[in-house]
Amino acid sequence: MISVKTYRYLRMLLELGLFFALTLAALSLLSLARAQGRAAKASAQTHATPAAQTEEPLTRDYKGVEIGMAAEQVKKKLGSPREGSGREEFYVVSETESAQVFYDAQRNVMAVSVNYLGDVSTAPAPEKVFGSPAEAKPDGSVYKMVRYERSGFFVVYTRTGGDSPLVTVTMQKILD
Repeated sequence: MISVKTYRYLRMLLELGLFFALTLAALSLLSLARAQGRAAKASAQTHATPAAQTEEPLTRDYKGVEIGMAAEQVKKKLGSPREGSGREEFYVVSETESAQVFYDAQRNVMAVSVNYLGDVSTAPAPEKVFGSPAEAKPDGSVYKMVRYERSGFFVVYTRTGGDSPLVTVTMQKILD
């Protein structure tokens, strides 16, 4: 039988591993989104017609936390983070839900990434995020990104395939 101390230690290691994996995934998404943003901007500049503008976003915040909000306001909405540094904070909402908040140099929110792992019944469906469905691949995975130029941010919805999926909903400020 595992002792309580060993159990806590193993759980802490698991949580730290998950934290680092989610951080790496979020940073990868941020990098990919930045590259896609540059490509879209370059494409729009080479065509005579302006890029199509998507309507207003349905998803504007996570538990009251919005893009551009000051770090002090985030703490009022979400409480104290589990982990944090000057540029990001990690919140554990429940056993299956966590959130990462990323800040710019002025400590204003530039991105929020919410992860649902295990029982994803509390995760929003793409219809709730975008107002329209997202096409699932044969393995059950889903990826959809919508830029809201007028609002100044984009939203990404991802779901991994398999029996125990990971659903991530990310809002990020569009960086020029």
